[in-house]
Amino acid sequence: MESGQETLKQLFQQEFSKMVAVLSRKFGLQNIETAEDIVSETFLQAAEIWGVKGLPQNPTAWLYTVAKQKTLYQFRRNKIFDKKVIPGLASSQEKYYEIEELDFSRQNINDSMMQMLFAVCTPLIGSEAQIGLALRILCGFGIDEIAEAFLSNKETINKRLFRAKEKLRTENVTLDLPPEDELAGRLNNVLHIIYLLFSEGYYSKTQNQILRRDLCLEAIRLAIMLTGYESTNRPETNALIALMCFHASRFNARQTNEEPLVLFEKQNEELWDKELIYRGWHYLNLSAQGNELSSYHLEARIASLHCSKEDTKEKWEEILQLYNQLLHVNYTPGVALNRIYALYKAKACLPDQRGVREAIEEAEKLKLESSHFYFILLGELYKSFDTGKAKLNFQKAYTLAKTQTEKQCIQQKIDNL
Repeated sequence: MESGQETLKQLFQQEFSKMVAVLSRKFGLQNIETAEDIVSETFLQAAEIWGVKGLPQNPTAWLYTVAKQKTLYQFRRNKIFDKKVIPGLASSQEKYYEIEELDFSRQNINDSMMQMLFAVCTPLIGSEAQIGLALRILCGFGIDEIAEAFLSNKETINKRLFRAKEKLRTENVTLDLPPEDELAGRLNNVLHIIYLLFSEGYYSKTQNQILRRDLCLEAIRLAIMLTGYESTNRPETNALIALMCFHASRFNARQTNEEPLVLFEKQNEELWDKELIYRGWHYLNLSAQGNELSSYHLEARIASLHCSKEDTKEKWEEILQLYNQLLHVNYTPGVALNRIYALYKAKACLPDQRGVREAIEEAEKLKLESSHFYFILLGELYKSFDTGKAKLNFQKAYTLAKTQTEKQCIQQKIDNL
């Protein structure tokens, strides 16, 4: 029974989004909630029947067949209702009632998912709503899981998703790829949402986890899907995939049974995924085609350098130069903080602590006093020559940290002083 439930859970994450995308492509985004209801009812029926009779020989085919039957029933019922209650509407909606064989072929699923990705990532709705819709519609996440990812509750997430879907309807957003002259701008937004999705998984804000592999793997899957189409298989797409592969290669070393978060310096290099590192280099080489240099290119190159435990002045000088470029291309507080750490490492060999003092001076100019990462950096910089100030900064970081895992890591730094 337990293995059957696990199989159903895996199928839900794999097939829910595909089925909703196909139904929404067939009947339009204005019927997206109907599509979600049909697919949800299909899985509910599967849970009931499979719990009694066991798994069918081909569970995926069973789900597709039942979804087709429920779709046919739903729209036939609507047709009868409309003819009786609103006769004029029935003829205008006739195309929705002509249920042809729903196409669950791999190509149609991919096309539907691709169009849904661009629809969900419309700049007409906020980035948090875009990520929420992507998790729900494209990744098959439940409302509970999305609420946890946003440190929120089910009611708030349901309202946010409802408003986002209403916006898609009222703005007449369609399941079509944007025209060629708009594609580059829209693709940038799609890549940004995938990047945010990966980032949320890579350093999760949820109370019980610091790493959400499922979010990261879904982000990689969505980005790879973009490479299957000539119009979206761009250098920046490949650069983003490279960046995510390099980071994902260290997942097995970032956590152990004893420690929820293992910092880079303490990671066992033998646990790094060599296949993912190889894939990262493959996509990074593909991204070198053309003349564009995006923030994903720079971040991917930095991530590639962290796929080696080599700790040389030359390595950190290159990383510092890459961060200098990244600040001009896409300034964020996180990039500014990482650049200062690279500055410290690149100048660590200077006598009389000149390198670390220069890094502290640069850091204190940022005044990012609402960020616990800021105080962690200052604590790390001060600990080599002023443990009192180091402890003070770590204590400030501890107060600002949002998750128990982060607090434990910071407390360990304080204890080590």
